[in-house]
Amino acid sequence: MAYFRAVDPFPLESADQNKLHEFYEYLAADRLVTTCCGSCRRLAWPPRGFCPECLSDHFEWVDLPHEGTVHGFSIQETGLPAGFRAPVVFAIVTVGGLRIFGPVVGADPVALRVGDTVRFAPIRVADDSKGLARHLVAFAPGARPA
Repeated sequence: MAYFRAVDPFPLESADQNKLHEFYEYLAADRLVTTCCGSCRRLAWPPRGFCPECLSDHFEWVDLPHEGTVHGFSIQETGLPAGFRAPVVFAIVTVGGLRIFGPVVGADPVALRVGDTVRFAPIRVADDSKGLARHLVAFAPGARPA
């Protein structure tokens, strides 16, 4: 059984706080990327500084598709992270064979269905304590499958 891992919604993103700070720079540049092991070529989500399969710490950044499919979702109306207004749809989205957790911004919670197509749409969240911008993986509704 495979488990997915969720990205911390408000991680520390600067180079002095996070070994994988480039990930957030790519998000800010509207690129969805992850790490690929330089030894065994395993893709990881979330990005990792070492490979859980072969333990190599040699990795490269690879682009992922910007479209994905809703694998499952929930609607959260209370206890939301700062900056979010209820209701918020949080979904597990299948992208390039990986399962990525994130909000689906602008989704109608009543109309969204498992199997719907969504597109990568990163959002800017609250700045860090130094006033530096932070970004979060998010999706927006896409075309509904025929």
